[in-house]
Amino acid sequence: MDAAQRLDALLKPELAALQQKSLYRLRRILAGPQGPEIEADGRRLLNFSSNDYLGLAAHPELAAAAKRALDQYGLGAGAAHLVTGHTRAHQALEEELAAFCGRPRALLFSSGYLANLGIAGALAGRGDQVLEDRLNHASLLDAGLLCGARFARYAHADVAALKKEFEARSGHTLVVTDGVFSMDGDVAPLPELARAVDEAGAFLVVDDAHGFGVLGETGRGSLEHHRLGMAEVPVYMATLGKACGAFGAFVAGSEALVESLIQRARTYIYTTAAPAALAEASRAALRLLAAESWRRERLRALIARFRSGAKQLDLKLADSVTAIQPLLVGEAAEALQLSERLKERGILAAAIRPPTVPAGTARLRLTLTATHSEEQVDRLLDALKAAAP
Repeated sequence: MDAAQRLDALLKPELAALQQKSLYRLRRILAGPQGPEIEADGRRLLNFSSNDYLGLAAHPELAAAAKRALDQYGLGAGAAHLVTGHTRAHQALEEELAAFCGRPRALLFSSGYLANLGIAGALAGRGDQVLEDRLNHASLLDAGLLCGARFARYAHADVAALKKEFEARSGHTLVVTDGVFSMDGDVAPLPELARAVDEAGAFLVVDDAHGFGVLGETGRGSLEHHRLGMAEVPVYMATLGKACGAFGAFVAGSEALVESLIQRARTYIYTTAAPAALAEASRAALRLLAAESWRRERLRALIARFRSGAKQLDLKLADSVTAIQPLLVGEAAEALQLSERLKERGILAAAIRPPTVPAGTARLRLTLTATHSEEQVDRLLDALKAAAP
């Protein structure tokens, strides 16, 4: 038996076990742009599984900006930002993001995952402490585990539990939380967290991937929602692939923070820069996000309509005011079966199972966007009524 065969012999039983436990994951093949309706695996489906919260992913202005940049810059960046990969487009986007967030500087990363790994690796290490919400995104948990600091998790959104984890150390402490939790849709208690962190002399890091562009009157995310600023949250990360409909991520903060990340964040230093075309598309998205407040207003109205209808159907929704509306099911097999019954009725509603969520809390992660219609939301409710066991 050669090495490839031995490896397959090792892996195949593990794959079979995942299938038996209803935990096996499959990809869908899309044949067109993101939108409230998509073609997936050759079938037209009403899409309630996208993070394209403001409906910008297929906006013609983003595509036009990217096409112009392709003519100007070509496709590949060619190198990391610190070598020859940092273009005028990247620089302009960083400056515009910093201004939008009301902070001196912003720094682009190629993904939110890389941004979170970079933050933790640059700001914490041996002798330091990283404390995280138990339901943080996997990228945050991995960042805490890999940075070399003492790592601990506190009970979800529980400030009292966080306080018990503080301890006197020679180093410093980072407290890291999602602004909006990606699988539950709830908003972190940032004012209470900020007070506890300040009293402990620690530093608060917020990943606002699912809040940026959506929460707050002007779309400035969970910090605007809670009326907080850089004094309370010195490290702010958000992504450009969700509400902005583009790709990548950024960290916004002080001059010293950004310069420190440039010098020390390995996932920034050693990664090829994203194409300039994506930076120009993100600039277009940021302009639309700022100018078209109707998108957030419409999204809030659709969320209210869905929750009202779900209440009438006695559906077990999580307590969320955001675009993420999880329908709790329980066991993984049951969530998959419900997802399939909805698909038979023309609805795409992804089943989320362990290890993404804790065992026994499998759910359909239903997401609404500003480009859904009221009729489409009503179709979802009708389909849930018909598909319910």
